[in-house]
Amino acid sequence: MVSLEEIKKSLLTCIWFMFLTFPIMVIRVNTVQKVIEWRWINMLLVGVAGFILSFFWRNLFREKGKTGTEKQSPAKTDNISIFQKIREDRKRFLPVVALFGCFMIAFPLVFSLYQTNIMTTALIYVMLGLGLNIVVGLAGLLDLGYVAFYAVGAYSYALLNHHFGIGFWTALPLSGLLSALFGILLGYPVLRLRGDYLAIVTLGFGEIIRLILENWNEFSFGPSGIANIPRPGFFGMEMSLKGHTIYLYYLMILLVLFTIFVVNRLQNSRIGRAWIALREDEIACQAMGIDKARTKLTAFALGATWAGMGGVVFAAKTTFINPASFTIWESIIILCIVVLGGMGSIIGVISGAMILILLPEYLRAFSEYRMLIFGIVLVVMMIFRPGGIIPDIRRVYKYKGKETRMI
Repeated sequence: MVSLEEIKKSLLTCIWFMFLTFPIMVIRVNTVQKVIEWRWINMLLVGVAGFILSFFWRNLFREKGKTGTEKQSPAKTDNISIFQKIREDRKRFLPVVALFGCFMIAFPLVFSLYQTNIMTTALIYVMLGLGLNIVVGLAGLLDLGYVAFYAVGAYSYALLNHHFGIGFWTALPLSGLLSALFGILLGYPVLRLRGDYLAIVTLGFGEIIRLILENWNEFSFGPSGIANIPRPGFFGMEMSLKGHTIYLYYLMILLVLFTIFVVNRLQNSRIGRAWIALREDEIACQAMGIDKARTKLTAFALGATWAGMGGVVFAAKTTFINPASFTIWESIIILCIVVLGGMGSIIGVISGAMILILLPEYLRAFSEYRMLIFGIVLVVMMIFRPGGIIPDIRRVYKYKGKETRMI
């Protein structure tokens, strides 16, 4: 039976939502006629939606909260078992992967050039998300300045090409190595930091790199940026804009596959297990004899390597870069990809990148409310699935007599 107290709480919730969304949903400035439009119907809709959601939330999950069975709820174990079955059942898993692979290969042949360009951008963010997943998802080091390595890679290619005529294929590994060097330079001073302090320092590092690029005109050409960056070639063949776009798309597929292979091998290697141990308990990790400093530096360096390579592809794709392309917002987007998809999960990061990059492009009709929807999705995800869309699954080993069985 519904109590009066629950109705009061739902009313308070809807009033709070109306108060929070009032500046966005109700007030609209008409710059042409220079008047303020008051959209009170939007406020009413927000209030009704907030009341209904709060009311159903309290009634559906009331018994769960009262009985205290949340900790022993089978939801988490059911999710884990489902993903374990999907991975282990190759008869179902391999056809799904093959079907998705065929779709990605045929994508430029079926869809327009605009759609191919968007998908290429999404693949770049998949690569960036997998790189940050090493630092945040596996090693547990909160890095808010990841965009700095992205900028280092892009500017390395642009400046090397501008001054020395170095092409894409030579700049790709060089920029990765240079970004890894910057990752070590960032990681060395913050070896003793963790948590919020580490996040603040990395955030400052990202802003320092951006400000240097914006104000050092003799080196980086300042706010004007660098234009006419050449696209990647293919044995000297002349290609049109469409040919370059399709070629860069397939190149990104190969780079993403290479990234998935390397990250997966790292995750299951000795250094990968050291990262996970560092994430779970830093003191216990050090007590077990793991070199904490080297483990952190390796995570920063390898994560920065993929950011640098992604920056090279970004510079080749847009043929123009400037410091405005590497703001803190980019770091937040990449971090949201990792958190939304599932920290430590390769499939989760891929799905998170596809959702956060593709949906805003395909839902441009709701661009006015995009940030509001974005925030609501993150809040709902943190409530219902704090582990992400596809959480990471740990390997469990059980000893049975003479046999060690992996499940």
